[in-house]
Amino acid sequence: MAARSARRFVRPLLYTSAAAAIGAGVLYISYRPRNIPGSEPAAVPPPSYSAGKLIPPNFPRVQPRHEQILDLKRSSEAVDSSTLNSGSKKSPRKLVGSQNGSPTIVEDESRAEIYDLLVIGGGATGSGIALDAATRGLKVAIIERDDFASGTSSKSTKLVHGGVRYLEKAVWELDYSQYSLVKEALRERKYFLNTAPHLSMWLPIMLPVQHWWQAPYFWAGTKFYDFLAGSEGIESSYFLTKSKALDAFPMLRKENLVGALVYYDGAHNDSRMNVSLAMTAALYGTTVVNHMEVTGLTKDNSGKLNGARVKDLIAEKNGSKAEEFIVRAKGIINATGPFSDSIRKMDDPSVSEIVAPSSGVHVVLPGYYSPSDMGLIDPSTSDGRVIFFLPWQGNTIAGTTDRQTEITSQPQPDERDIDWILSEIRRYLAPDINMRRGDVLAAWAGIRPLVRDPKAKNTESLVRNHLITVSTSGLLTCAGGKWTTYRQMAEEAVDEAIKSFGLKPQPVDQLPDVSGTGLVTDDVVLDGSCHTHQVRLIGAHGYSKTLFINLIQHFGVETDVAKHLTGAYGDRAWQVAALSSPTYARFPVRGKRISPLYPFIDGEIRYAVRHEYAQTAVDVIARRTRLAFLNAQAALEALPRVIDLMAEELKWDNKRKDLEWTDGVQYLASMGLPKSRLNMTRKDVESGKAVVFDEEERKMFSRTDGPADILDSDRSLAELSATLHSNPRIKKTGS
Repeated sequence: MAARSARRFVRPLLYTSAAAAIGAGVLYISYRPRNIPGSEPAAVPPPSYSAGKLIPPNFPRVQPRHEQILDLKRSSEAVDSSTLNSGSKKSPRKLVGSQNGSPTIVEDESRAEIYDLLVIGGGATGSGIALDAATRGLKVAIIERDDFASGTSSKSTKLVHGGVRYLEKAVWELDYSQYSLVKEALRERKYFLNTAPHLSMWLPIMLPVQHWWQAPYFWAGTKFYDFLAGSEGIESSYFLTKSKALDAFPMLRKENLVGALVYYDGAHNDSRMNVSLAMTAALYGTTVVNHMEVTGLTKDNSGKLNGARVKDLIAEKNGSKAEEFIVRAKGIINATGPFSDSIRKMDDPSVSEIVAPSSGVHVVLPGYYSPSDMGLIDPSTSDGRVIFFLPWQGNTIAGTTDRQTEITSQPQPDERDIDWILSEIRRYLAPDINMRRGDVLAAWAGIRPLVRDPKAKNTESLVRNHLITVSTSGLLTCAGGKWTTYRQMAEEAVDEAIKSFGLKPQPVDQLPDVSGTGLVTDDVVLDGSCHTHQVRLIGAHGYSKTLFINLIQHFGVETDVAKHLTGAYGDRAWQVAALSSPTYARFPVRGKRISPLYPFIDGEIRYAVRHEYAQTAVDVIARRTRLAFLNAQAALEALPRVIDLMAEELKWDNKRKDLEWTDGVQYLASMGLPKSRLNMTRKDVESGKAVVFDEEERKMFSRTDGPADILDSDRSLAELSATLHSNPRIKKTGS
């Protein structure tokens, strides 16, 4: 009897204890302390002083571009096809002349060996592949026809995310491939934030709840998203009441608003991330060359690829004839995104196309349309697509669309897509906020390279993540995917290359001193396997969220400039500030802005040329700084200053400067620059004509089209004053 009575008390106690333990576990997982990248003090010491002069940290320099080109040429002077495919350790050979019309080849110990891998394409995937292969001890070269991130990789939504909408599809459609994609992306998201904390950040994103039944649905979805992230998660999602939602996002429409769910993803500076990948690969020994076009692929007697024929496009811009030469490699990787089929057809003209290009348009609006630290997602737009509304670089970015398109080097944003994005955003904003077409500061179209598996029976189906395929002649193509999973794509591509081309990874014993201190290194042993999830990029080692304060104190730059420099360059902000011109004012002491509206300064142009292979004005305004993406009009006004600064560094003549102006304006046309600006000369811009609006443009900014609207009037202040004084009511009241 006593035992039975005891069981009556013990059983509820056990249930209560178990429930308490589970609840405590859930609370700990939800609210456990997170390691926020960049929260520690800066590891790289500040500048030192000698004889009253400031000496910035001594960071390692990448090999100059012309020396990188010489390295490419050396590979072609060495070997025949038998050496390429034998894997022997014979000394490289060079051509020393000809005898009876045949070239004479001799052994040359001083020449570089052929490359293990030649990567074509300098976007996120190609640069990631180059870094991965280099950290496995392989000899790698990467060439890009335009500039790093010149295509899709600079025109993303700027999110580092697992994909909430993919998770929803995975659940409702019972699609395991969608689930795997989300799981993979969530893991990669954490690696992304850790290896480049200066270029990426956590971002809370709001899901407005407009019907009471959406609250449990969204809550379950965001919590499942957190659960899938596991130990790679960042912050936990949470619910906001209507009042709290409006406090966090005051621009929201109050009507039909029940509350909001907030979940966390990452955001980043995409093109600067891409450039950092390429420059980090260069420090690890990769030959990195942009503005180098592949004009053909070469094969040995057995029909296997053994190199590529290339030419330097910068030589043509300088008025010289571009020399074509061959780069030799044991394996060729095609990582050209939307242009993958053009390289595949160089290998085999009869090959079927695998890329199904889709256009995604984004618009940039003034920063006052969104909070500086909160994004918004509309999961169910009028036509079923998803749209993001995010703070980025002080402005607000909105997109994206999804429309079939043709592949071009500079896709143009469609006016229909811009209008659709604006109309969808208006549905969520308060009615007193009048969003106008004239508020669009920039607009661009990026080509999303969706791919078809050429081996699949159903050739119409698209691969949702990425595709790696190898042709019979040995061309490895890596296409598809998204920014967040670039590292995983690179790892799989290099794994396949090692297997297909018989490469032998080796340990990397001498790690480059990326931090410049000899003390701050990555906690990683490069043993020949993939460790890029631990390899931090240039700028990350000495980055701290408080680094900008030291920059202000040592160089006297403005606060917003200092925050921008540390967020874009990490610890390399010291170098950028040191390269900036003195202002000869009490404050700021250094840093002349290239646009009065944004924190970009002259030192960034010099740094881009000397340390990041910037070769054209578009390289600078679009991808080293992000001015063209933030404000096309401001980029046009800054273009003369950028060209002059680059001309000083690269010794351009007037003809080259004129070409840069033409190319710059043409590029800005694809970034939403008004048509009335496209025929402007440099003299027009410098004289101030770029800020004069015609009647059609003025209507884009006005609230009404009425002739009496002062903002839409062409009357001068004198005419306005005369009108006011002629009003009898004003005279009578003396107002």
